[in-house]
Order: sequence, then structure tokens, then C-alpha cells
Amino acid sequence: MRAVLFDVDFTLARPGPALGPEGYVRAGERYGLRLESSRYEEARDAALVDLRRHPELEHDDEIWFRFTERIVRGMGGDADAAYDCAVEITRGWERHENFELYDDVLDTLAAIRAGGLRIGLVSNSARDVREFARHHELDVDAGISSFHHGRTKPHASIFRAVLDLLGVEPADAAMVGDTIADDIDGALAVGMRAILLDRDGVRPEFEPRIESLRELPQLLGL
Repeated sequence: MRAVLFDVDFTLARPGPALGPEGYVRAGERYGLRLESSRYEEARDAALVDLRRHPELEHDDEIWFRFTERIVRGMGGDADAAYDCAVEITRGWERHENFELYDDVLDTLAAIRAGGLRIGLVSNSARDVREFARHHELDVDAGISSFHHGRTKPHASIFRAVLDLLGVEPADAAMVGDTIADDIDGALAVGMRAILLDRDGVRPEFEPRIESLRELPQLLGL
């Protein structure tokens, strides 16, 4: 094992208040929409049902604008301004300060670095993940987002692009992420080892699986 790749959202960092229910409410107010924060979870679950990937796994911001618009409308903002409001909220996912690191991240990255492994980030997002790493003081060697690469996980090319930057072959690397379809299946398809981060314990049958990044160094034999 020479390198570990990490997903970013819900693996290393979670969205802060600006991207949660109250953030939606405040954004709605700027567009004359009265959104109900109590309806956020139901609206998001309903929007996820209709979420579709780009058929060629190309990065497409419009998919996320429409996804967020469905949440806005589901929270009570069923008006013409819902789309513009959704664009503003979605753009908020590009701002590094709108995210909070999980408390197990820095120690885990330090342990991996101490074990002599290289570290990469691979994210389905419009953020510059190297700038994200600098903002949050993450010690990484490489990073690519789907916005800059052009393809989203699980497309093989985005994994290979990060591995190329690290100078590591797939067989010598592991991928850690919270999404089976994007992170796990995509990494396995290119010949990497893949580990599911199941923070909420919803996939107890899956292996290999961890519920905290603190379990990762031992799993990797460090």
C-alpha cells in the first residue's frame, strides 16, 4: 500500500449551517420565499428519488441546480424565484468556509502520513479540492474535483487522474468514501482496494467497512 484516496463530502467534511435547513430559509428570504425548515428532510429525500446522473458521467452543475430547486419547492418555495434561490444555495457548496471537518480527520491523516503513505482527494464537486485542503489545513499530495476533471465518480478516469498525480498504481492504493456507487464501486473497477466509511452504521453487512476514520490506520496495517 502506497497511497490512500479520500472522498471529501461526508467523508472528511460535512456541510455547515449555511447549507442546512436554516441556510435554505435565509436564502429563501432573499428571494421572497417563505421556506419551512421542518420540511427540509422530507423535501431532500423526495428530491433524491428524482436525482439522475449525467448519462456519460460528465460534471453538470445544472443537475444540482435542479436538485436543490426541488428541495426549495418542497420546503414551500413553489414560485418562479425557486430556481434562482437554488443556484445561490448550490454555489454555497463551492465555498470552503461552509464546511466543517469531522473530528477524526486530522489525526487520521497524520497517522497515514506517518506510515509513509501518500494522500489524495477525489470529489464530485465544483470546489477546487487543493484549495479546500489548504483552507482546512489538510496535508495531502494531490486532489481533483469532477468540475476540473470533467467526469464524475464512478468514472474510471477521475480515479486514474489522481493516481497519476501521486505516481501510484491502482493495486497499490485504497479508496475511502461514504458512497458505494461512487466511491466503492468506482475504485474497485479500476483495481483499487475500497473501504466504506459508514458513519451512521446503516450498512453493517458491508465489508470492508469502518464507522470512524480512526479505525482506518489499523485496517491498513499501519
